[in-house]
Amino acid sequence: MDTQPFDVAIIGSGLGGSSLAAILARHGQRVIVFEAKSHPRFAIGESLILETSEMMRALAYFYDVPELAYFSTENFLPFAGGTHGVKRHFGFLHHEAGRPHDVRHTLQAVIPKEPHGHELHLYRQDTDYFMMSTAVAYGAAVYQNTPVQEIELGDDRVTITTASGQQVTANYVVDAGGFRSILAQKFGVRDFNLQTQARGMFTHMVNVPCYHQTGGSKETYGLPYRMSEGTLHHVFDGGWLWVIPFDNHADSTNPLCSVGLLLDPRQHPPRDDLTPEQEFYAFIEQYPSIAAQFANAYAVRDWTRAGRLQYSSKQVVGERWALMGHAAGFIDPLYSKGLYTTLTAVFILAHRLLQAKETGDYSATTFADLQTVTHNFVCTADRLVANSYRAFRNYRLWQVYAVMWLLGAYTELVKLNMLRAQAMKRGQPAETRQGYYEQLVTLRLVGGGFAGFAAVADRVDTIMEAVNPADDTAVTAAIIEINQIFRSLDWIADPFIALLDGKTYLPKNKIRLSLLKPGEGFMRSGDYKAHFFGDLTMRDLLAYGVKEKVRFARPYLARQHNKVYRRRVAD
Repeated sequence: MDTQPFDVAIIGSGLGGSSLAAILARHGQRVIVFEAKSHPRFAIGESLILETSEMMRALAYFYDVPELAYFSTENFLPFAGGTHGVKRHFGFLHHEAGRPHDVRHTLQAVIPKEPHGHELHLYRQDTDYFMMSTAVAYGAAVYQNTPVQEIELGDDRVTITTASGQQVTANYVVDAGGFRSILAQKFGVRDFNLQTQARGMFTHMVNVPCYHQTGGSKETYGLPYRMSEGTLHHVFDGGWLWVIPFDNHADSTNPLCSVGLLLDPRQHPPRDDLTPEQEFYAFIEQYPSIAAQFANAYAVRDWTRAGRLQYSSKQVVGERWALMGHAAGFIDPLYSKGLYTTLTAVFILAHRLLQAKETGDYSATTFADLQTVTHNFVCTADRLVANSYRAFRNYRLWQVYAVMWLLGAYTELVKLNMLRAQAMKRGQPAETRQGYYEQLVTLRLVGGGFAGFAAVADRVDTIMEAVNPADDTAVTAAIIEINQIFRSLDWIADPFIALLDGKTYLPKNKIRLSLLKPGEGFMRSGDYKAHFFGDLTMRDLLAYGVKEKVRFARPYLARQHNKVYRRRVAD
């Protein structure tokens, strides 16, 4: 092991730790990564969302590490590999115990294909291994099967001691080691005072058919896509179940399907008398349409069963250290926001660590933005998920609260895209990264940092927290009030209003002429327009969209990939 001083030591080589290592090494820093186990390895967090994909593109652009965008779109599949699935929608089927699924209790949030292409289901064994290897290719030193035993923090350096007694020093340490984070335990910063309460069991399975083979047909449901073409969420009173197939496209080489069951232990206490597999099948027997989908499925790896999943950290940064990703906190994978949170932290840490190398300032104050953003993201996710669980108890509540989730995700995505569009208009990545960073750290996971959204979200969440889902009169009153809030907004997208009116899916084609209408189209007007678009014009947006369409088209990606390959061969 190299014992010369390092700039940064990273604990954990998942997507977050490896991405940060690749960026820092690409920019000339000496980086060492410690991994307690070895790749390839199982990991949850397999379903991408638009915000995560855009953050991948931003990291690749601002830090000149093109590999960071390899999992941001289906158009990269020739390079990313056929073990990953394709994601064309976020699908939800709301169930009631003892009854077949009601086709009207459906939501398919279609993901826009333009301009970047649809998204992916990540087979994490391959993605994490690839990104770790990418970090090595850029010059990071990675040690697998090397657990860290102790971290000592000094005034001018950090000393890391492995389980075998080897020591290295670094200017800074990033702990991306998950729930069992060494630094979180060292400082006793864990915080379990959260609203969401869920336990889980999950595995990879084979012979999980498309829902439409055992439930109603796609035509019966009247949906743009089959449920197997996206991430399927079966939701019900007290929990939900994910179905994430990797074999849902013609080029797939992977027969596996990720399956996980999340339950509120207050409603569904753990069954210690059963194995995780037995408990899974015993539970889904209550829901005929779910049970039918899994009648012939079986696991290909041991089930993982976990107690309460929710935790945060009272402190995320200190003198010469930081927690990142699941080392800092975890709520629930319901809306697949974990990787977005982690990669946002990667952006913040990379920016600050590159600066610190020049200034020598590794103080907690310098990295304070990471703590602020992490706490904001965790707090927002906690309230959103907790109220979603509450909404699952009554379909009518879920129908209106789903719009709250969609509106928050949509506005967050618009902000992220427009931040990069503004940066690309104004200059080169190195010149504009500081401006992007200053806006990024104002975000709160949903809503794009827009004050108007924050006010709406607080009103809707307050109503949800007060209503009794079992009281039909109270539910009706809450639904009327929430409807009035949404319908009064002059910046809400029309397809969301259609969902309130009973439509069960978002449109497949998001592009329409009405979006170009001044004051009423995509850009809207007033504070909304100023916040999300700044000095960008509709012509700027159209030009940006065309450039993105070309930049992420398969022929262009193939040419860029070949250039990188030829350069490596020549070197």
